[in-house]
Amino acid sequence: MPRLRAGKADPNDSLHAACKLSALNLQRIRASKPGGTWRDWKPSLVAECHRKGTGETYPSVYGRMEWDAPAPTITTQSFGYGNGRFGHPEQDRAITLREAAILQTFPDTYKFLPNGERVCYSVLGRLIGNAVPVRLGEVVAETLVRHVKTHRVNG
Repeated sequence: MPRLRAGKADPNDSLHAACKLSALNLQRIRASKPGGTWRDWKPSLVAECHRKGTGETYPSVYGRMEWDAPAPTITTQSFGYGNGRFGHPEQDRAITLREAAILQTFPDTYKFLPNGERVCYSVLGRLIGNAVPVRLGEVVAETLVRHVKTHRVNG
């Protein structure tokens, strides 16, 4: 995928657009290492809610992905940096809807919208995040077909 900065979009793919980050979140992601979380930051970057005893139990937000590790579960809000471990492994931004779709094994050319239709992140995020990964669906279907062929009762 073409490189993007936070708040920028690929002119050739409306789903490959990175959400803008606040100045604070830009500092946070720059302080995040691949595979890391907010627990790696200096105290001034840590959100108030994580400074409380109850907030310390939520290490899975503001995380950064790693190239050589399994991706996190793609959720409906995977395009937002603070919504999970959705920080891009090397670019200072969250993953895009297109990248989330690719992680869900949709073909990288899959059209979610007619040409020219405006991208609504909450709607497409829900479609992508709630989808059964395409390849998983294929494997389950292949297994069911093989089972039916093997155990077909003639009669």
